[in-house]
Amino acid sequence: MVRPRCYLDITIGGELEGRIVVELYNDIVPRTAENFRALCTGEMGIGPNTNVPLHYKGGCFHRIIKGFMIQGGDISAGNGKGGESIYGLKFEDENFDVKHERKGMLSMANLGPDTNGSQFFITTTRTCHLDGKHVVFGRVIKGMGVVRSIEHVSTKDDHFPTQQVVIADCGQLPEGADDGLCNIFKDGDVYPDWPADLDAKPEAISWWVMAVDSIKALGNEQFKKQDFKMALRKYRKALRYLDVCWELEDIDEETSSSLRKTKSQIFTNSSACRLKLGDLDGALLDSDFALRDWEANVKALFRQGQAYMALNDIDSGVESFKKALELEPNDGGIKKELLVAKRKSHEAAYSMDDFGSLWHLLSHSQLFKAILSAVLIGLRKYQEEQHN
Repeated sequence: MVRPRCYLDITIGGELEGRIVVELYNDIVPRTAENFRALCTGEMGIGPNTNVPLHYKGGCFHRIIKGFMIQGGDISAGNGKGGESIYGLKFEDENFDVKHERKGMLSMANLGPDTNGSQFFITTTRTCHLDGKHVVFGRVIKGMGVVRSIEHVSTKDDHFPTQQVVIADCGQLPEGADDGLCNIFKDGDVYPDWPADLDAKPEAISWWVMAVDSIKALGNEQFKKQDFKMALRKYRKALRYLDVCWELEDIDEETSSSLRKTKSQIFTNSSACRLKLGDLDGALLDSDFALRDWEANVKALFRQGQAYMALNDIDSGVESFKKALELEPNDGGIKKELLVAKRKSHEAAYSMDDFGSLWHLLSHSQLFKAILSAVLIGLRKYQEEQHN
């Protein structure tokens, strides 16, 4: 018996995050698996009890507990208080043969014995305390990285996410069909967002270097188009693929040095994206990461200087631009930014000097002393009246 595969396309805060592909245990819990499958396709129409479509599409993940699980599937209320199965409002626990033995297990949420509806959860760690209480009916086979992204969405006190996490689309994958993880953004990207979703892990370092360069180039294209969010997404993806390189055997010193330089360049580009998006702290952090792997990265120093200036840390900005100019003494752009930074530094210094001079003048003025004395006397009288 071939186990069916279903997919959930997820958006976070209105932005497409990626696809989760699950395998259903129709050979172990056929009724429970069929319930989820039909809710993915929407083929059962309107629910007679809730009068809403028996369909996960458009629904949300309403409960997120980091280090535990993500929960969704409330097709009627969207807050964990509703839902309906294809068999009626609730249906029985089929069996507890499969355990919550690892991350990525797909299990039914309930309110106690035999209260299964449409709500489900995906574990993000081993959760043995749920065994015998919740029916496991499948597992995530692709897209665990998307599950992790959902898991890290910030939440309110009741574990409800602060950003909407929506199942934008869902359905069943035909037997033998591609899982659809590549080119999900229709931009020609032939690599899945997460290396773990590759059907096979290539052993050749050359394959991974080519993947990193290709994904980085796609990020550069998006940056030129001023789609800074997508560019940033590609740069983060390139870093994930680059990280795998360190796990491979027999990396020589030349290749290792080249990889560190590439990593520094990607972080520099990421810093530029964050500056454009107004994430100043993130931009500064990425420039710092870039300089850890390549201290002579002029562009990283330049981005670092820009981030400091935007954060109004003018002195640090001046220092970053100075270091960049030492490495590229003929760069007009750096000279211009350094000049502006120095001017702002001088203006700030003059402003403090002027304030100091004014205070010195006032503190020696008889009129100022008289006014200050009157204010203090009035304040003392007011306090005495309030006390009495």
